[in-house]
Amino acid sequence: MTTPDLLRNAGGETPILAARNLRKSFGRVVAMDGADFDLYPGEILAVIGDNGAGKSSMISALAGAMRPDSGDIWLDGKIVRFSSPMDARDAGVETVFQTLAMAPALTIVDNLFLGREYRKSGIQGAIFRTLDRRRMRAEARHHLSQLGLMTIQNIDQIVETLSGGQRQGVAVARACAFGSRVIILDEPTAALGVKETRKVLDLIRDVRQRGIAIVLISHNMPNVFEIADRVHIHRLGRRIAQIRPSELSMSDAVAIMTGAMEPPEPQLEGSPNVQT
Repeated sequence: MTTPDLLRNAGGETPILAARNLRKSFGRVVAMDGADFDLYPGEILAVIGDNGAGKSSMISALAGAMRPDSGDIWLDGKIVRFSSPMDARDAGVETVFQTLAMAPALTIVDNLFLGREYRKSGIQGAIFRTLDRRRMRAEARHHLSQLGLMTIQNIDQIVETLSGGQRQGVAVARACAFGSRVIILDEPTAALGVKETRKVLDLIRDVRQRGIAIVLISHNMPNVFEIADRVHIHRLGRRIAQIRPSELSMSDAVAIMTGAMEPPEPQLEGSPNVQT
């Protein structure tokens, strides 16, 4: 069996990002116990699971922030070995972690372009490495406006002076601005108000329309069932089911997640396979 055959679903489609049999232990604590994962091109995949189910460990492995003890990760049908989040970003996988991974002492603009700063053209940029701050400020304002973060009046404001919701919005804007193939959002609306949450959900849909696949890790079940094409249910360090929101209720999803209900049978031909 070739690698593409191993990954293809019943409809013959190959996931853009996939993992098989990921395992990770911290001493006697098992974070991942043979975890599988499939994200298909142009879809919104929600990942749900109880606290301690191993979701964050799996996402960290996919994003290059943690190396699994064993198992394989594929990007576009080829095995990849991310040694750092920068490796994943260079490959087109952008992640917003729950910790946001921002530099609080720097400005909003500096955080948006951290590690990807624009240089001025000509000798100023090539020799003296002068930053093109005018261009970065203009693009930063554009990305924040797309997200609806109009409460941020000064994009040169230091990040540590922002509210939790504003910081979350800046991190989401950064991922959506630079994610070229896959965007992973870990609880992106956790600290946001109702209006900001709506803007984030709308932005996720807009990004999907550009052909970028999105992973949404969330405990907000109404949001999950509103925008997700599929739902990956994680329990005890591994994937126990994949469902479509149109086929099961939120109560059923929670019951499967907690073990109160058996996972459903594999889905019909042409849909992503269910691994149980």
